[in-house]
Amino acid sequence: MAKKPPPRTKKSDNGRRTKKKVSVLTTDKIDYIDYKDVNLLKRFVSDRSKVRARRVTGNDTQQQAAVARAIKNAREMALLPYTTRVTTQRNNRDRGRDRGPRDDAPRGDAPSESAAPDAEVASNEATEAEVAEVMETEEV
Repeated sequence: MAKKPPPRTKKSDNGRRTKKKVSVLTTDKIDYIDYKDVNLLKRFVSDRSKVRARRVTGNDTQQQAAVARAIKNAREMALLPYTTRVTTQRNNRDRGRDRGPRDDAPRGDAPSESAAPDAEVASNEATEAEVAEVMETEEV
């Protein structure tokens, strides 16, 4: 009879053992998570107002569910923000200097488009004068 291979053991990531995080709720012996306790809830929210994961906070499943529910209630009551805008500093680039001429920009060799609106305004003035003359002749 053939020998059975030894049972496989589950390898951890890179052979490293990580210490399990202990929850803030456990260390402070907090049983009830109140949605009005904003300072406590801020510990479980990232800088962009996202709920932190269980592996980051060390909460167990029940604690994480209670924290998430309290954060949602606090957001609904406007005690916590839904999002926080984080601005990043942009580089001071010279925008547009490395580009070529724009396709829709007026060119020197083409006739300017500004002449057409002036002509239209002049024709409107002429028609207004004509209308005024007609109105005067009808009144008499």
